[in-house]
Amino acid sequence: MWCRTYLLIIYAFGLNISSWAQTELPYKEIPSYPANYTKGTVISRMIDGLGYRYYWATENLRALDLDFKPDTIARSTFETMEHIYKLSCMILNASKNQVNQRRGPIQMTVNDLRSSTLNNLKLASEKMVLIDKLEDFNILFQNSSERKALPFWHVLNGPLADAIYHTGQIVSFRRTSGNPMNSKVNILMGKTDL
Repeated sequence: MWCRTYLLIIYAFGLNISSWAQTELPYKEIPSYPANYTKGTVISRMIDGLGYRYYWATENLRALDLDFKPDTIARSTFETMEHIYKLSCMILNASKNQVNQRRGPIQMTVNDLRSSTLNNLKLASEKMVLIDKLEDFNILFQNSSERKALPFWHVLNGPLADAIYHTGQIVSFRRTSGNPMNSKVNILMGKTDL
């Protein structure tokens, strides 16, 4: 009897590990590009480029890397990842024409933070590729007294550009802390030769 129970536990554990191993985060590679250039496909591709860079910038970070900050007043790598997560929420909300609400402190593990950021970017990219009229999309903010709508242009020079900038900081931080990004990452082609 105990042998059968033991085997069932091992089997269930094996299934759990197997399904966990099959869950792959987006942006290990940039998806194939669309056949046509449209407003939506260009924005989508910019988001995909960010996703690919972020995937590899945050891959295999150590505790030392996450705690690294170039100066006492600067953000650490982990705090920079939290900031990029908030930016990814803004990008996703803009792709759905949803209001951005002020968020409290983020209580996520590094793996959850990384996964949520990459999945936000993937969802935003998938939404944007279908859009014809960017004029219909705004970045929306709500506070206690008013709602503010800014044209989609502000997504480009705001959260999207900022997230790309901060992803570059993570690459620099990890190099400085002795754990450079995988040298086989090919940013131009969006592929990594492993």
